[in-house]
Amino acid sequence: MHTKGSTECVISPSCCSFEDYNQTTEWLLSRTRHRPKIAVVCGSGLGLLADGVTNKEIFPYADIPNFPVSTVPGHEGCLVFGILKGKSCVFMQGRFHLYEGYSLCKVTFPVRIFKLLGVETLIVTNASGGLCPDFKVGDIMLIKDHINLPGFAGQHPLCGPNDERFGIRFPCMSDAYSKDLRKLALDISHELDYTNFVREGVYCMVSGPNFETIAEARMLQVLGCDSVGMSTVPEVTVAKHCGLRVFGLSLITNKVSLDYSREEKVNHEEVLEISKMRAEHLQMMLNTLIARSHQLDEGINVN
Repeated sequence: MHTKGSTECVISPSCCSFEDYNQTTEWLLSRTRHRPKIAVVCGSGLGLLADGVTNKEIFPYADIPNFPVSTVPGHEGCLVFGILKGKSCVFMQGRFHLYEGYSLCKVTFPVRIFKLLGVETLIVTNASGGLCPDFKVGDIMLIKDHINLPGFAGQHPLCGPNDERFGIRFPCMSDAYSKDLRKLALDISHELDYTNFVREGVYCMVSGPNFETIAEARMLQVLGCDSVGMSTVPEVTVAKHCGLRVFGLSLITNKVSLDYSREEKVNHEEVLEISKMRAEHLQMMLNTLIARSHQLDEGINVN
């Protein structure tokens, strides 16, 4: 608060303290024998990506201290620990969004928990609308970069006092998405004969919850966006701040309308239906990527 003639400025603290992160981490470590190195965030309708996990330990978000809860259909709201392809992993079956009313501190809360758990690689998935004219419904886009539209307006997960225990004040985001993991994913898509529906592109985050107007969609296309959604970017930003390696997949569940003469309208039920349709391919791709991710750590040629 400012008083007349005073130059004092009070900075609002983060809504999540380091003690909160520690409490949640210790709670989880005391209840699971798993020590995951890979974390996967499952997007809308993609919670079944965790179906292949063995030796599962499942924690509903509502039971975890300080954890938000999912309120959106298609987001189950569970943290699943287990083994996938010989690797210890943790899956988020359901994420959190700005439009649910959560602060970005809460939206990204799990990412810092993953860091404290010892996770080294974060895989993010989402359902998004296609802006690129070459994209088709059902395509899988490997995210090579993003545009943080809410961030331009000050809605940014790193705003406020910086905690050096997590990362530096001004992190570089030009290499937010691992080129090596993207290269490996492209190689895998060739091996699995997925090349006719695997793309690369730029993802744009908008805050939602409404889908875009035609004018907004045209603007995003001019900005160079290939797809648009309401998530992912905050988690990626915080993961990069924490020093995690990041890989992102976006499932194109609808074509964004760019034409005033088009009658069809997107809805969330359609998004979930397309997610279900393509889930098997996504699962196979991610499983293979996780199985072979050690190649990058060991310096093995992925060609």
